[in-house]
Amino acid sequence: MKRQTIIAPSVLSADFSRLGDEVEAVVHAGADWIHLDIMDGHFVPNITFGPPVIKAIRDRTDAVFDCHLMIAPADPYLQAFAEAGCDIITVHAEAGPHLDRSLQAIRGLGKKAGVSLNPSTPENVIEYVLDRVDLILLMTVNPGFGGQAFIPAVVEKVRRVRAMIGNRPIHVEIDGGVTPATASLVAAAGADVLVAGSAVFKGGDKEAYRENISAIRAAADAALGQKAA
Repeated sequence: MKRQTIIAPSVLSADFSRLGDEVEAVVHAGADWIHLDIMDGHFVPNITFGPPVIKAIRDRTDAVFDCHLMIAPADPYLQAFAEAGCDIITVHAEAGPHLDRSLQAIRGLGKKAGVSLNPSTPENVIEYVLDRVDLILLMTVNPGFGGQAFIPAVVEKVRRVRAMIGNRPIHVEIDGGVTPATASLVAAAGADVLVAGSAVFKGGDKEAYRENISAIRAAADAALGQKAA
């Protein structure tokens, strides 16, 4: 089955003073999901927002809310994020000692479960939880801040993760430094969900967002076509 590219703009690069409007704008511009980067100033060196903000913008769109928890510990907050309206909740493999338990808890809340790996974390840490995972998020920057440069070494990790998944219906998501140029690399390697922040929100209006999303999607789709050929 041919993979479909999913574009998930990260609101970390949006104008926070009008966040609800920004979410609506990127969805109308062609975004498939909304990516929500949650940072605690502990697991990563930055602080963003939490469940109340997510709840406040939930009614602005029906798009999938893709919630990336860069927090430790994550388990005590899973229910709050689920109740706020997240559809996918992703925890970091590095954020706690009981990854299997965390993934079970997310699915127990009726949500899809994701696991994220930092650039230096090997993929074998998720080998024994694949049956509990709906999404694998591979960081192509060190988490904590938007606008960082893409780490090329992660492309090979994408290939290995895609091979590890086999026929399981698991998304492979890329977060960090996604542009049309890097989108083609990770799509060819096996990624199907692309998180982009500054590359989507540059320009500051709906038409710019539409052009930016279209450029990323076209690059990824072209890479998939070349691979199939």
